[in-house]
Amino acid sequence: MPRNDARGGHTRGPSIRDVARLAEVSAQTVSRVSTGSDAVRPETRDRVLRAMEQLGYSPNHAARALRDGRFGSIGLLAHRFDRTGESMITDAVLRAAQAEGYGVTLVTVEDAAHDGWTPAANRLRHQTVDGLIIIRSEGHSTEQLALPPGMPVAVSDSRVHGVYPCVVSDELGSQRMAVEHLLELGHRTVHYVAGPADSEPARLRRAGWHTALVQAGAEVPEPYVGDWTADSGFAGGTALAADPSVTAIACANDETAFGVLAALHEAGRHVPDDVSVIGFDDVSLSRFTQPPLTTVKQHFTAIGNELFRLVVDQIGQPRSAEIPDVTVPTALIRRESTAAPRAGA
Repeated sequence: MPRNDARGGHTRGPSIRDVARLAEVSAQTVSRVSTGSDAVRPETRDRVLRAMEQLGYSPNHAARALRDGRFGSIGLLAHRFDRTGESMITDAVLRAAQAEGYGVTLVTVEDAAHDGWTPAANRLRHQTVDGLIIIRSEGHSTEQLALPPGMPVAVSDSRVHGVYPCVVSDELGSQRMAVEHLLELGHRTVHYVAGPADSEPARLRRAGWHTALVQAGAEVPEPYVGDWTADSGFAGGTALAADPSVTAIACANDETAFGVLAALHEAGRHVPDDVSVIGFDDVSLSRFTQPPLTTVKQHFTAIGNELFRLVVDQIGQPRSAEIPDVTVPTALIRRESTAAPRAGA
C-alpha cells in the first residue's frame, strides 16, 4: 500500500505484492494479468483488476520493456490529424489500442510536400514504441521511408502493396461506382471537383471518375482541382454553377461536396432537380445536408482496427515473407442529392 514517511513524504505507490495480497493471488498471477497473458482464469483476472483499481496500481511498463523488449505503445504517423479520414482512423486506432492495453504516440509530419516524412519517421527511433502505423504518406513514397530496422509497421497507402502490410479502400473502384450511378440515372457526363494533386487517394479517385466516363463513352470534362475542403468545393461549385450544361457533379470527398451544395444553392440551381451531387466518405454530417448527400461510404473504423491488428500481430514475431494486404469494402449510399436529369437536359 502507499506509505508516507514521518515527514509526510511519499515513499512509494502500491506494489505488485500489495495487489497480490488484496486479490489473494500470487505476484506472478498479477504479472500475468498486467501483461495480458491468457493463462489466467477470467474470474481471477477480474479479481486482480478490481484490486488494481482499488489500490490505484499501474503496471511498470518501463520494467516490462527491460524484461521482454516491449513498451506497450504504438506510434501513429500522419500529415494532418485534423482531416476527416485521418481523425476517424486515429480514433479507431486509439480505441483499439486502449482495449488491448496499448498507448499511442502521435507524430505529425509538418511538411509532406518536401520530404517531411523521413525526419518524422526518424524521430520514432527515440520513442518507446513497439510498432508504427502510417496514415496516407502524401507527397512522399512510403517505401522510401527510413524506418527503424525490423519495426512492425502497417500503412494506409495503396502505393506500398507488397512493401509493407497495407490497409486501404478501393478508392478507384469506389469513385468509378459513384460516377456510374450518375450515368445510370441518365446524365450525359459527370463533372468533377478533385482532391489535391499530391494526394494518392485523390489521384485514385480522379482516375476512377475518368475511367468510368471513358468506359461509358461519355465526354470527359476538365476537372476542378481542390484541396479536400468545403472552401475549394464552393469555388469549384461556383464555377460549375455558371455553366447551364452541368447536370451532375462528383466530388473527391464529402467536405468538398458540402461546398458544392452551398455554391449551387447560392447560384439558384436546385439539387437534384437542376444538378445531381455525389460525395465520398459518408461522414456523419452528410445525411443532414439539404438535400441529404448521396455518397460513397468508407469504413474508417474498420481501417483503423485493421491497421492496429496488423501491427500488433507482428510484435514479438519473426518477420514473415508474406506481406498482408487488406482492402476494406465501401458502399454506395443513395440519398436525395442525386436524381435523373430533367427532360431535355
